[in-house]
Amino acid sequence: MTLTDPLSPLIEFDEVEPAEDCICGGCSARRRARLHAAPVHEGGHAAARSVRRRAAVLMAAVGTALGGGAAAAGTATAAPSPAPGAAQSQTPQGQVSGLYGKSPSARSLAAPRAAAAPLTRAQIIQRAQSWVDQGVPYSMTRYWSDGYRQDCSGFVSMAWGLNSSQTTWTLPNFAERIGKNDLQPGDALICNNPANPQAGSHVTIFGGWTDSSRTRYIAYEQTGPSTKKRATPYAYWNNSGSYVPYRYTGLSGGGTGGGGTSSTAFPGADKFGPGADNAYVTKLGQALVQRGGAKFYSEGPGPRWGEADRKATQAFQLAQGWTGGEADGIPGKATWDYLVTGKGRNIGAATGGTPLPPPPPTGTPAFPGAQYFAPGQSSEYVRQLGEQLVRKGFGGSYRVGPGPQWGEADRRAVQAFQQAQGWRGGEADGYPGPDTWRRLFS
Repeated sequence: MTLTDPLSPLIEFDEVEPAEDCICGGCSARRRARLHAAPVHEGGHAAARSVRRRAAVLMAAVGTALGGGAAAAGTATAAPSPAPGAAQSQTPQGQVSGLYGKSPSARSLAAPRAAAAPLTRAQIIQRAQSWVDQGVPYSMTRYWSDGYRQDCSGFVSMAWGLNSSQTTWTLPNFAERIGKNDLQPGDALICNNPANPQAGSHVTIFGGWTDSSRTRYIAYEQTGPSTKKRATPYAYWNNSGSYVPYRYTGLSGGGTGGGGTSSTAFPGADKFGPGADNAYVTKLGQALVQRGGAKFYSEGPGPRWGEADRKATQAFQLAQGWTGGEADGIPGKATWDYLVTGKGRNIGAATGGTPLPPPPPTGTPAFPGAQYFAPGQSSEYVRQLGEQLVRKGFGGSYRVGPGPQWGEADRRAVQAFQQAQGWRGGEADGYPGPDTWRRLFS
């Protein structure tokens, strides 16, 4: 670039860091130049980065000298073209901003971890769903009625209850990295494109797995034309390998460990059984170990449901004097309540005398036992099973019947029901066990 004589003194500059809370055109330009520069460990050159910084400051100064400080900042923010293979996003985003677009405070930039009130996972999902219900239009410059910027990072800032609208490259300041296997509803998947952070990045709210294979999940996201909730391939439709799981550190009860499971309330029967993988399974196992169930675990307990969990749960139920469907190894509300509040007898304790009161009836008939459902077996239990499969919409394999004689039509109908629960392999072999029976008749 050739400069005229009146501007030539502007060529020399000292290498300085931009002030984080200054909003002048020069500091803004330098911050953006620093953001877009490739780090040395990714192939960037320190000298080249210095040249880019000086060029950005020079452009800002030239623009100011020509009477357009704002124009200079605009010139300096022109981002380089993304590198080949870099993320291509249709959801560009704005800069960190206060609610309703007000200038962000220094606290929003420098100390974001203390900027928000604790939220539960349920509250995060409810907040995300509120934008889905309202159909909030996508915009990187407009702000919704709740004060948050209507782009992808503003949406997550809203869901996490932050006191400002952040960006994909500042949201990690409010979170901690986790693994794929640790993802739970309310966590986020963040993709940052270092070549062009504003235009090549995206973030979604994780809403839960759609199947036991963990290949798809429910994503809440802000993208054109408006907020979406949809089943999404893990980690995203494109550039999947660049998405990193994060957990908000402001979760009620803490951002690690239990992941929002500190409540003693029963989380629901769907959190347990074949295919279940969540923090509630871990909490159940830990409670069972404390109540005498350690002998059933060769390792763990952990978040993935296994036979050790079922056997330990059944042993605890039997210790209470419960039988039949009340001791099927799958925790219900009463089992959970006894475990987390310290009620009842420990595993291995003598059960002489009057048995403890059984859990309240749920309307589900007790599982009669796997021996009734096998080739050559004939009983009213087989007919009862088949009739319930038909009522549930899984009777397509029956040409006649159902009847009392177990046959291939029964097995296929059961298998279809099991697969509909997201179970695979041995969990969907077509032979009903306690969990299949319970879910079928619930």
